[in-house]
Amino acid sequence: MLRLAAQTLEIEARALHALAQRQGTAFVQAVRAVLACRGRVVVSGMGKSGHVGRKIAATLASTGTPALFLHPAEAGHGDLGMVTEHDIVLAISNSGESDELNLILPVLKRLGVPLIGMTGRAGSTLARHADIVLDSGVDQEACPLNLAPTASTTAQMALGDALAVALLDARGFGEADFARSHPGGALGRKLLTHVGDLMRRGDAVPRVAPDTPLPEVMREMTRAGLGATAVVDGEGRVLGVFTDGDLRRLVEGGGDLRALRAHEVMHRSPRRIRDGALAAEAAQLMEDHRVNSVLVVDDEDRLIGALNSHDLMQAKVI
Repeated sequence: MLRLAAQTLEIEARALHALAQRQGTAFVQAVRAVLACRGRVVVSGMGKSGHVGRKIAATLASTGTPALFLHPAEAGHGDLGMVTEHDIVLAISNSGESDELNLILPVLKRLGVPLIGMTGRAGSTLARHADIVLDSGVDQEACPLNLAPTASTTAQMALGDALAVALLDARGFGEADFARSHPGGALGRKLLTHVGDLMRRGDAVPRVAPDTPLPEVMREMTRAGLGATAVVDGEGRVLGVFTDGDLRRLVEGGGDLRALRAHEVMHRSPRRIRDGALAAEAAQLMEDHRVNSVLVVDDEDRLIGALNSHDLMQAKVI
């Protein structure tokens, strides 16, 4: 079993290495044709090539190239109406002789839709109809019988990835673009979630005046459950912050805590952030300064919200 596993991987690795050496003008033409396309890339293929085609379409769509998968058998029964004159078709067939796919090729040509063929046979029907031919051929399948699509589908998948990556780079597609097409993923949350989306507002934000006695400061902290409270002036501008850690240190130091006022025990340079900042920036601020919460202020340093590490964890930003 291990021998066959190693043999399979070696055959497919050799196939990919050979595939890389053969790419040239046709690949560049395919990239340019897709970049010039005003519509979508319609990917089509039958059987195992169809499964690969679905993945290629999904990869293209998630990396800045609008794409969809069209099942060739369904295309012959009405779904061909999905294709417009502004689209470009990527048809995939190792043999280039898939009946269902070849049936719709003349129709695509009459529509004037550019056709990129991905095939392992240069003289096939698909290759003859295609405007651009991407060679995905392999010397042998990894299947011991040399029958089941294995190395050939690996080559198709890798060639589709290469096309997507080349297009991604040509479009200048960056992290922010990727995040917009993956809002449910970790990167999407980090790049699309802002402090204002997560911060506590209104009465959920603890605040006291500078002359507030310490017992009342403690009650405000308990009420809000943030582990800290802001100290603000009459116009809501931040003067400082008092935290659970500060309280523990006061208790350890002894003395009459009831006589203390907020302005006597607060930190005068609390960590602040704007609501338009990324939540990931707030997480980094907390980590850099080893604090569990930050205050959110407006342009005039007035308190408008608060955020702690638990809020960030709930939103899966950290």
